Amino acid sequence: MNFSSRLLQNAVAEFAKLPGIGQKTALRLVLHLLKQEKQDVEKFSSTVSKLRNEIQFCRVCLNISDQPVCEICTSHKRDHGLICVVEDTRDVMAIENTNQYNGVYHVLGGLISPMDGIGPSDLEVDSLVERLASNEVQEVVFALSATMEGDTTLFYLHKRLKNFDITISTIARGIAFGGELEYVDEITLGRSIATRVPYVSSMSK
Repeated sequence: MNFSSRLLQNAVAEFAKLPGIGQKTALRLVLHLLKQEKQDVEKFSSTVSKLRNEIQFCRVCLNISDQPVCEICTSHKRDHGLICVVEDTRDVMAIENTNQYNGVYHVLGGLISPMDGIGPSDLEVDSLVERLASNEVQEVVFALSATMEGDTTLFYLHKRLKNFDITISTIARGIAFGGELEYVDEITLGRSIATRVPYVSSMSK
């Protein structure tokens, strides 16, 4: 793609680094910004910069937060005896949108995937185990994608947690195998959480 400006070319190259954005889409976005008022573009730029520089990860659940401890973890309206284990922040958002869950979360930061070089030590597993040692938790529900990586992670987590005196459950499999949690519709996801089953029982289905 030929550009009449080095500045334009550089901007397009940066936008094209975003997932799902090709050169043509990147060019369209950059040209759109050029049509906007300077103060609007500066606000856009400063917002992204502030996001990157000031965003935090909750020291309790590892979810993205504006504060050291997120609003969910500090809420007295949430059931802190119930922890929902998810892959990442997108899954927290998906579950919150169902309005079917009132517990707290634990964000693993990924799934076990030997093919990608991701093992248990790369995930927030030890911090989950530490949370259970407080004796406040009564149930842990696994809400991971119905994929090979998700099932591998579930199996490993169950081995790590099975000696705790807690209920271990998983969301009901109304979700097709191979489905990413963030793409499941809210009604199906909400029902899967509400009708969760004991993890050991789910393995026999």
